[in-house]
Amino acid sequence: MTELKDVSFSYAAAPEKGCIKHMDLTVPDGQFLLLTGGSGCGKSTVIRLLNGLVPHFFEGELSGDVLIDGRSVPKMELYETAAMQGTVFQNPRAQFFTVDTAGELAFGCENQGIPEAEILSRIDRTVERFRIADLMDRNIFAMSGGEKQKIACASVDTAQPPLILLDEPSANLDYASTMKLREIIKLWKAEGRTIIAAEHRLYYLWDIADRALLIRDGSIAEDWSRADMDAMTNEKLAKHGLRSIHDTDPAAIERSCSRGEVFSVKPHKRFTFPTEIPLHEITAVVGRNGAGKTTFLRHMCRSARRSRRIFMVMQDVDHQLFTDSVLEEVLISLPDEDEGKAREILRSLDLEDYADRHPMSLSGGQKQRVAIACAAASGRDILLFDEPTSGLDYEHMQQTAQLFGELREQGRTILVVTHDSELIEACCTNIMRLE
Repeated sequence: MTELKDVSFSYAAAPEKGCIKHMDLTVPDGQFLLLTGGSGCGKSTVIRLLNGLVPHFFEGELSGDVLIDGRSVPKMELYETAAMQGTVFQNPRAQFFTVDTAGELAFGCENQGIPEAEILSRIDRTVERFRIADLMDRNIFAMSGGEKQKIACASVDTAQPPLILLDEPSANLDYASTMKLREIIKLWKAEGRTIIAAEHRLYYLWDIADRALLIRDGSIAEDWSRADMDAMTNEKLAKHGLRSIHDTDPAAIERSCSRGEVFSVKPHKRFTFPTEIPLHEITAVVGRNGAGKTTFLRHMCRSARRSRRIFMVMQDVDHQLFTDSVLEEVLISLPDEDEGKAREILRSLDLEDYADRHPMSLSGGQKQRVAIACAAASGRDILLFDEPTSGLDYEHMQQTAQLFGELREQGRTILVVTHDSELIEACCTNIMRLE
């Protein structure tokens, strides 16, 4: 059994804002619990409490107790909790300990002292279950974001922990890979594992979870049983700020615009087709994981480097947040420093209350919105976004779509690499497919 007993926690970086407030939670063995709620509501913190990163890595003020099989997680060493649970992080890059994929799958087992023959057998089993033979013996850090996420999930499967914790596991996965992940989760469930998943994207998990919690401001606002979930509608979920429980493969969405002015991309050895991007439109760049979508955006940046026309928001926004406050991030992006303009942009993305916070103290979704705000402030003609809504809830995805539309009306050209069909439906005027 997994339990939180009257748990409250606030991060040392933001002690004035209680992240988890007097939370009581009991998860029976073998239950699949879905955690959902707005960006920054506390979902990831619950995962960190359960795997011991709070308080052993993320410092702050903790009260109450967290128990796995009757043992207090805060009182255990991290190596002890590592044997009891496996976690897939929101940013899988943060959890890798090796540079090659086979080594990463073996790492957790090696640290538990499992015999080599058993480790190799487990790896073979995981590779077959996840259908990732093509990813074996590759450099992890040369892989796409979606491919990294697959390896993170596979490494947990190889370790075979009784408790599996998932923090936005589909964030960078294409539609087909997300549905494969769904099948793996069903396998884990059939094997009797306890699964706790924090997710914004509900469509692939809603009908297989046993229970769902809506977290709001660090507290449990709703505790839905399987019967409650069966009776739920998209309209009711939208009122809670949650995403749809039905989704469409982005590959099936049709969007096209009349070709007026275009931006021509120089040839590249990876892309044999002529590429002209319609100006003053919002183009969704779609395709499977590893198809070259991020590479294409990087090539666009290189081809227009001297003209300084392009601003890019990367998939891992931690690489482009540099200052000590959210407001400063936006101010340094503006062509001319204007605090009033910076605050207006922050307000449009529901970030004004975080203006004085350090960017690295924010949730993954909040950091994404800060990077989007910087792009909007840059004044550049062409804005490139790599999976900008992967960590965003429904409300903030809609705010982002609205901002993209406003930027288009200002004459900006937007390219957005995305697997998010709701974003495409909300704002994209053109689709470019990479195979």
